[in-house]
Amino acid sequence: MDIGKKVWIIPDGFLPMESTGAFNSHEAICVLNTSSETAEIELTIYFEDRAPMRKINARCLGERTNHIRLDKIIDVEGNKIPVGVPYAIKVESSQNIVVQHSRMDTTQSEMALMTTIAY
Repeated sequence: MDIGKKVWIIPDGFLPMESTGAFNSHEAICVLNTSSETAEIELTIYFEDRAPMRKINARCLGERTNHIRLDKIIDVEGNKIPVGVPYAIKVESSQNIVVQHSRMDTTQSEMALMTTIAY
């Protein structure tokens, strides 16, 4: 069975400027590749007031998962996603994949975890 899609959208992204406690606030794109072939993944990050960040590459081996931490990725020019700025994400893959978006918010001592399947 062919599971997933080749293009996914995550409209709500945000990396807070501050964290509290031992954990850093972060977001991740959780990828599941059920095919036997490696999925070559390209991310595009969109903003409200600036040009997109393009050509952020990742991969997910066949029949594996990959948790892509958005606070650690860089584009081809060496830029990271800026903190304190809303953004959206387009995930494009060479193979059908399933994409989940997770956010760990540690801006308060009562940490929160949010997760949802991308569109």
